[in-house]
Amino acid sequence: MSTHHYEIRVVGSIGPAAQEAFSDMGMDVEPVSTVLSGALDQRGLHAMLGRVQALGLELVDVRQLPTAGDGLA
Repeated sequence: MSTHHYEIRVVGSIGPAAQEAFSDMGMDVEPVSTVLSGALDQRGLHAMLGRVQALGLELVDVRQLPTAGDGLA
């Protein structure tokens, strides 16, 4: 199964429990949202979205990031 880099954006700053739940992801806390990022396959992406739901976080966006081989400079 192929792996892609994703950004998952949720509303607000997440607390310590959620930070621990996402310790395997990159995390960028912005003024009104938190962006989780990392390389995931389809199974991992669905598991990550399940964690977002289980923690009661409001999902704003899920974005697959382009890779170097996508022809984008």
